[in-house]
Amino acid sequence: MEIVHTPVLLNECLEYLSPLGESFEANALMIDSTLGEGGHTYNFLKKYPSLSVIGLDADKVIQARARERLAEFGDRVHFYNGWFQDFYANYPSEYERPNIILFDLGISVFHYEKSERGFSFRYDEKLDMRLNSSEGQSAADLVNDLPEEKLADLIYLYGEEKLSRRIARAIVEARNGGCIESSKALAEIIWNAVPANYRYGNIHPATRTFQALRIAVNGELKRLPKALHDAFGCLKEGGKMGVITFHSLEDRIVKNYFRNLGKQCVCPPEVAVCRCGGSACAELITRKPIVPTAEEVKVNSPSRSAKLRVIRKIKNDTEYHLDGVTGF
Repeated sequence: MEIVHTPVLLNECLEYLSPLGESFEANALMIDSTLGEGGHTYNFLKKYPSLSVIGLDADKVIQARARERLAEFGDRVHFYNGWFQDFYANYPSEYERPNIILFDLGISVFHYEKSERGFSFRYDEKLDMRLNSSEGQSAADLVNDLPEEKLADLIYLYGEEKLSRRIARAIVEARNGGCIESSKALAEIIWNAVPANYRYGNIHPATRTFQALRIAVNGELKRLPKALHDAFGCLKEGGKMGVITFHSLEDRIVKNYFRNLGKQCVCPPEVAVCRCGGSACAELITRKPIVPTAEEVKVNSPSRSAKLRVIRKIKNDTEYHLDGVTGF
């Protein structure tokens, strides 16, 4: 089977989330919350022979590829087809609590190159972008139905696109002549909407708009805060959770939640003296995010914006440490 996606920060994940250590059992359990083609899971299973993994993915097509790739590991790997926030919110009682949880929040290269769902503006494909193509609104639905102001706000908020209003105006004008149905058509509208000097920057002028649509279609940022909290609740004490992010919006959510878990006091800022008598729920293993080496970026360019943050669980988060964590 041709493997399209290269897992980012792989060596760092294998090191920081290692199942070896005094607090772990001989047969540790890991949950790969974003299985994709199974790159991280494959290498964890290969390096740690006593480890077993549960792989989650909302996309049944890419999960079928992972099943094929991971078949050699037999019953050491199990699969769940669905969104990770649903899995953690209703964690199966028959499962052991995991020692390791990994989230890789990037979109697999498979989706850009092979899914034919319009994730990439380099191809002329149906404008869909849904990871689970059987539910929710597609990117075409948003592009053709949203009012101009809401479309501009979406592009600005999720894509951090400074020309969002100009792009939204061009999209609305274009759809007056007929529905925008393909990724190529949308990319051309954006290309023609921006100033000439904006077309030849470090990235294609449609990049941020496509990112914004993908995030909105799949509810990526809305799912994340509660999913992190529920996943932390499922994790065994002494266990480790790592999250790989790829843009500032999701990294901010992870950073703030992890920081709050690491606080000893959860009293409101206006309370001068601690009254809660609290203690930290987690140890911050990575005080600053781990980023890819120059060598990795050279051979795997999608890794260039990746950041890995890791915590170790001390106790359950009974105070629901989502203060300051934006859920969008």
